Amino acid sequence: MGNSWSNSLQIPRGKGPNEVGCTDLMMDHTVQGTFFRLYYPCETSAGYENPPWIPKKEYLYGLADFLKKNRSLIEKVFNYFYGSFTVPVAWNAPFKPSGKYPVIIFSHGLGAFRSLYSGICTEIASQGFIVAAVEHRDGSSSATYYYKDKSSTENSSSSVSNLEETWLYYRALQPTEPEFQLRNKQVQQRANECIKALNLLTDINTGSSVNNVLRLPFDWSKLKGSMDLCKTAVMGHSFGGATVIESLSKEPKFKCGIALDAWMFPLNDDVYPRVNQPILFINSEKFQWAGNIIRMKKLDSTTIQRKMITIRGSVHQSFPDFTFLTGPWIGKILKLKGEINPQIALDLSNKATLAFLQKHLKLENDFNQWDPLIDGQCDGRSLSVLHKM
Repeated sequence: MGNSWSNSLQIPRGKGPNEVGCTDLMMDHTVQGTFFRLYYPCETSAGYENPPWIPKKEYLYGLADFLKKNRSLIEKVFNYFYGSFTVPVAWNAPFKPSGKYPVIIFSHGLGAFRSLYSGICTEIASQGFIVAAVEHRDGSSSATYYYKDKSSTENSSSSVSNLEETWLYYRALQPTEPEFQLRNKQVQQRANECIKALNLLTDINTGSSVNNVLRLPFDWSKLKGSMDLCKTAVMGHSFGGATVIESLSKEPKFKCGIALDAWMFPLNDDVYPRVNQPILFINSEKFQWAGNIIRMKKLDSTTIQRKMITIRGSVHQSFPDFTFLTGPWIGKILKLKGEINPQIALDLSNKATLAFLQKHLKLENDFNQWDPLIDGQCDGRSLSVLHKM
């Protein structure tokens, strides 16, 4: 698997002072359980493998379903172009205790899954955060999985040997089905899954035992007392951006939100007045349209900081990892790359995110050096081209 240009294309490493480790947690085994990928500061990356970017071949089948293409064809094409890529993190490396880390819950976009935003999650973790990238089970991910009990009575205490891997693929909109009804139901579930992930991390922080169905060699007990749960935020892209807004409305423990090129359609109008936390909208130049921006502006406030910036030359796919792993010509044709260098676009987005988090999570870092980005300024030039709050 792989291709001749893979050596020149790669997911960027974190630029922060911490090496980054990564593991997966599924708890419990049922479809109602919690499933996320955790990025965290680690002791060392030496001797630890980098995990594959596409965790299992079934995710390729799900991408085919999402794209409405033949599964066998997509599997061959994606294996050729993307099969050799790995994430530049240390798989199951030991956690690095160092005071209390703030926590970010990350929500993926429509047709994505937990590993497709590893560039963003790796950078945030390298800067001293614990990041949980949720894999949603509402039918909006291209694919996800859980375990069914092969016995007649399903219960959470089932032995691993009695569990059967069960896949849940992308749920397409039916021809006569009202889209809002489906998407609103999904965004409600997505928000609940983000809150459940935060609650699970809260339990882990208190020292609760972890029964990871995936049986990975990671010591979760090392995370006891390591998280500052007074400093938590929720972040997401596209459908994940709408999930940010819904999550903020449901859970005051989230102190602020970062919405990357948010797709606002799934949200009910009654959600806006229930959001009382600061929000940073980071938009691409090519995706947004007037109706979507109008919905964002419903969150404008004179008392709570709501900021909106647009990155010049960026596209909707400037946030997921595909933008780093696709050559320039194909990237432009498939709209996976914009006019701006993908590394620069991600760097601008991440720095604005960190500056916003420092302010609203009351962090004692030097991220405030990037405060001008929050106001749409980059080296004295305008970063925003369309809209500001």
